Amino acid sequence: MFKRRTTVLITFLICSCLVSEAVFAQARKRKPAPTRKFDAPGSPAFEQLKPGVNPSVDVDGNFVIGPNYSPAPERKAVEGVPQGKVQQFTMDSKDGKLLNPGIARKVFGKVDPSNPKTLIVETHEIDYKRQITVYIPAQYVPGTAAPFMVSHDGPKGKPNMTLPRILDNLIAQKRVPAMILIMIANGGGDAQGHQRGKEYDTMSGLFAEYIETEVLPLVEKNCDVQLTKDPDGRAAMGSSSGGSAALIMAWFRTDLYHRVLTTSGTFVNQQWPFDPKMPDGAWGFHNGLIAESPKKPIRLFISVGDRDLLNPNVMRDGMHDWVEANNRMAKVLEAKGYHYQYLFCRDARHGIGNAKAQFLPHAIEWVWKGYAPKKRK
Repeated sequence: MFKRRTTVLITFLICSCLVSEAVFAQARKRKPAPTRKFDAPGSPAFEQLKPGVNPSVDVDGNFVIGPNYSPAPERKAVEGVPQGKVQQFTMDSKDGKLLNPGIARKVFGKVDPSNPKTLIVETHEIDYKRQITVYIPAQYVPGTAAPFMVSHDGPKGKPNMTLPRILDNLIAQKRVPAMILIMIANGGGDAQGHQRGKEYDTMSGLFAEYIETEVLPLVEKNCDVQLTKDPDGRAAMGSSSGGSAALIMAWFRTDLYHRVLTTSGTFVNQQWPFDPKMPDGAWGFHNGLIAESPKKPIRLFISVGDRDLLNPNVMRDGMHDWVEANNRMAKVLEAKGYHYQYLFCRDARHGIGNAKAQFLPHAIEWVWKGYAPKKRK
């Protein structure tokens, strides 16, 4: 019996090592994204800023920052500044309607030979839970309808207090309104075939509707707050697919959201399953959708790293370059006359965490520029 257990254990360890080696070998094969130049042919015209400097909150346009960054002082608690409170609660997918059940995959899909713009992915249904983290500023007046900001990819455990501290400082300095922050965790996984991909990359108003009908009522109930119905007093923000999700929410439900903040926005072809009405996924935003649609009342902040993602999976459809996607977004937004600000961040990878440490307070202030609460009749 002892020998049999020992043999089984040794076999398990060998298999584990082989699997780990295969994973590491695959990772080694994937080359890091190359550095893209801000002045490469076809890029929008940029204004270069000095190291550690953000553009003015009073201007639109394209700006280059970095490669050296100065973390913003607003990221930390400041003595004497009123601090808001943070509450959390959990939602169970089995209690919901619009996104119940969830989906997940075991392996990444393969390119559909009859349609190179999509993948063949085998999925299975799942139940899942998502954590909702709510920041309520010290200045909130109970019984009043507050402006708010939805943040995608919210924490799944203990909250990160960086965003709440930033808002503490910006609100105290009267650079933004006294807003509520709602950080919503994703449903799990990533990209095609996973719940996060279904939520964030689907080119429709589904996720905005889910938040409106299933998340916000629980925020008001559990946190004893009221949220404004004014779309000009609502913002959505996110990074990567969370960034594309923020714009998708405002684009398809402009009656709900007018303000959008993105970092490394996934404005690429990642929607799944394939939708013939939106065949390019979020790549379609800058591939005709924005240019061919009436101008919408959306104020949009976008940003990308010079070493952001390039073809991170098996798809080679020419629609998986994050830098090219954001450059194209800037050009079409400018041509259409949108209020937008675009930061091209040097020496920054996907998620641009080093640059975001500098510009995030600025970006939040820029996104909320011009907000004025509507007077009650």
